[in-house]
Amino acid sequence: MKLKFIILSLLINITVFAQDHLFNVEELAINEWIDGTLLTPKENSKSVLGIIIAGSGPTNRDGNQNFLKNNSLKKLAEGLSSQGVATFRYDKRIVKQIRKGKVDNNMMFDDFVTDAISVIDYFKEKNNFSKIYVIGHSQGSLVGMLAAIDRADGFISLAGAGQSIDAVILEQIEKTAPMYTEDSKKTFAILKLNKTTENYPPALASLFEITIQPFMSNWMQHDPQKIIKELNMPILLINGTKDLQVSVEEVNLLHKASSNAELIIIENMNHILFTIQGDDLENSKSYNEAFRQINPSVIEAIISFIN
Repeated sequence: MKLKFIILSLLINITVFAQDHLFNVEELAINEWIDGTLLTPKENSKSVLGIIIAGSGPTNRDGNQNFLKNNSLKKLAEGLSSQGVATFRYDKRIVKQIRKGKVDNNMMFDDFVTDAISVIDYFKEKNNFSKIYVIGHSQGSLVGMLAAIDRADGFISLAGAGQSIDAVILEQIEKTAPMYTEDSKKTFAILKLNKTTENYPPALASLFEITIQPFMSNWMQHDPQKIIKELNMPILLINGTKDLQVSVEEVNLLHKASSNAELIIIENMNHILFTIQGDDLENSKSYNEAFRQINPSVIEAIISFIN
């Protein structure tokens, strides 16, 4: 057992040593709320930069939340930077607010777009990279899409929805709790008017609790199929067949809406970019399994697209 531990330690050290010699690591503060990690390839000082934007919830730069650690975005960043593409990934503003114990209850979806624009502008002003690509994951796809307009050189969507968030949620409710479908439609109709309501199914309080309704209302104003048409740049759309949150049908909607988008569907890849060979239980458990590696095809697809 001791010998196995020594061998394992050596292998880990070799991996870390190898990665350390492929890219430099720098911690950066963009503004008072946005901190992140910049990886720059040592072999290519004027490389392309990929700005990675995380999905929904209090997700940090590595793709983790409080009780869910998978390091998916960290692995994505290191995989890209090991192959010559610089990456910057950052904590969503709510992550820093939670750490400081000062959560802004008036936070809107558009605040995330403002943050992404700040990151793009920061690196454009530095002018240290040949091109800037925005890589948005899940909710970050819509955030990145909005931020990239007239600013970025390319856009990559990972597991991004093709419909507004209310339509996505309604489809999920119809599949899992159809008895709440009509009440949910009525609630969303009110939110669409930028109004609030206390008349919603109690069982769906996590979705419709009145304090988060303004955020939801702001989020659902954005239609990804309309926004993607405003992107005058190379576009890559990636989705996995084992994604439990964003179906392949969603990315197909984005693809149909954009005449210049390339579409790649990766077999057996789930929402957090892991390969899942088993059932939905294995899929769900993987969200808290940091030992897994992300599907190599997603790295290959992005590198090929950028090059």
